[in-house]
Amino acid sequence: MTSWSLEVLVNDKVLTLEKNDFLAVPPRMPHAFAPATGHSADAVVVFTPGMGRFGYYRLLDRVARGEASVEEIKESSERFDNHYVDSPVRRAAGAAA
Repeated sequence: MTSWSLEVLVNDKVLTLEKNDFLAVPPRMPHAFAPATGHSADAVVVFTPGMGRFGYYRLLDRVARGEASVEEIKESSERFDNHYVDSPVRRAAGAAA
């Protein structure tokens, strides 16, 4: 984390990362991240071994600007190795915020 606050779902726990925190996520571990409620976040994300994900982040930006659909994100899961799963833990954390 370089600034602010980030909520991270790692398997079945929601963690809050603050400035200068670091988190390593093991391969195939379900995870997700978003700015903590009421905050923005600047984070450095590193994938190793590397995989070309720039197109995925560009797609997310296009969805945010209304230039692409959420369906395109779903269709890109194999190409970018992003597989969305339902997380009751994350839903509960979001509802409590």
